Amino acid sequence: MPPLNPLPASDPLPASPDAESTEVYAIHGADPEVLAYAMAKYSRSALSMKQSLRELNAQRAEQFLNTFYFQYGHRSIADLAHIAFAVERLSLLAAIVLVDEQRWDGQERSTRYQDFKKSGWYLPAFGSNVEARQLYTQHIEKLFASYQEISLGAVELLRSQVAKPEEMKQEAYDRTLRARAFDGARYLLPLAANTSLGEIVNARTLETQVSRLLSQPHLEVRRLGEKLREAAASPSWSVQRAAFEELQRDIAAVDAALGERAAALLLRDVAVAPTLVKYAAPVEYIQQSRIELEQAALDLMDSASIQPSPLVDLVEADENGQRESIEIEIVTTLLYGACHYPYRQLRDQVCALDAPRREELLLLGTRHRGRHDELSRAFSSGYQLRFDILMDIGGFRDMHRHRRCVQTIQSFTSLHGYDVPELIADSNLRRPYEDAVRQAHAAFDTLSRADIPEAKETAQYLLPLGTRCRSLFKMDFAEALYIAELRSAPQGHISYRRVAWEMYEAIAKRHPVLAKNFRITDVNIPIDPLQR
Repeated sequence: MPPLNPLPASDPLPASPDAESTEVYAIHGADPEVLAYAMAKYSRSALSMKQSLRELNAQRAEQFLNTFYFQYGHRSIADLAHIAFAVERLSLLAAIVLVDEQRWDGQERSTRYQDFKKSGWYLPAFGSNVEARQLYTQHIEKLFASYQEISLGAVELLRSQVAKPEEMKQEAYDRTLRARAFDGARYLLPLAANTSLGEIVNARTLETQVSRLLSQPHLEVRRLGEKLREAAASPSWSVQRAAFEELQRDIAAVDAALGERAAALLLRDVAVAPTLVKYAAPVEYIQQSRIELEQAALDLMDSASIQPSPLVDLVEADENGQRESIEIEIVTTLLYGACHYPYRQLRDQVCALDAPRREELLLLGTRHRGRHDELSRAFSSGYQLRFDILMDIGGFRDMHRHRRCVQTIQSFTSLHGYDVPELIADSNLRRPYEDAVRQAHAAFDTLSRADIPEAKETAQYLLPLGTRCRSLFKMDFAEALYIAELRSAPQGHISYRRVAWEMYEAIAKRHPVLAKNFRITDVNIPIDPLQR
């Protein structure tokens, strides 16, 4: 029987596969947008990467991107251009907003291992209100003074509690005690404290990030968006610049004409993404939805008291053991991000509404959506495991790194109180610590009602990292296991170790068979401070 669809006799048979013909090579030195263009050409050309890069230049890349990225909407092309940025001297608050991306890689200066007493702090705009500025400055300086006092006191407290092992070097012992002291003292750092971070993102994430930052209510964050956009379009800083300048001078000393050629090649300015982020702008969808959802949450809850809630609440089911519909989940999540109520309390209110009213609330999440706007994160629904977490801001910043989760973060407030670090809870440092936090919270309450620009946002910079914040984490089982195992480890901070343990306990209660798969560390077992 003849084979199906035989090849014509005149056509040569395909070459046999040859493993040795596969070539793999790293690429170095191409501008990000030129490299993105070269990779995109794989779908439109038979040229190899080397051939493509040899014939391309920034001008041709810009023409291509203007056509296919902006006109035709082939936005995946921007995924191919990866860019590194350093962002220095921004507030802790702005850093939290900046890194709130699901596709993001980076590292930030650690409050657990570094002394922040000389980091400086952000000063918002106060207009002509001199008294408000003085109140802000006074309490920021108080928090830093208390931070230094608690840092030094905590080191001495640890020296009295933890003896240096004979085999441990004095330098290592002192360094470890200082790190443990910062663990406690960092609870007093205000959100105004300066930090620094580095990020590596693709151009599509950068464009989304810039637009999101430009749409935020904090002036500092909007300016940060402008600076990121400007940095992408301006000449970048070159690690090799000084070495290239020296080489070019040596070449020019031998041959002036050759020196000019070397200068054009070695000393040219490179902008990392001059095309891909040039149209990034504030997003009306984000801005208008925020305003309308805040009002909707206010109307729905009608000044109801915030119900008490645990550190971790696994909100899989309602009071009757039934999981709510996707529509109710989305509406609840939309409102959750616009207020300070627990998810469970909001969900009860949403469930009590009739279907037409719930539909009205659902449409608030899409009413202002433009043609190219992605749905807001609140529409990411259907995850089996959802944890409503109420923890200190400092510990939250570590949990915030888990980008496989879908996270909805409520704005920072003094309404949820504060945590006392374990290290100083039963020591003579507790009183000065609590005095500092309470005074900062009182100043926050006063400033949030002051006659100044963006009063509510400006006041948030006064909140110390020990202040509790609420966030919703949606995830699958694999991510829950990963977080519980990683964050319960002995070297972690006790704040998020407790969160990880409570996540495990909640799953073990509801799904005992699944709980057997966890390799969890019991946070109730004391840990040697020198081994963390």
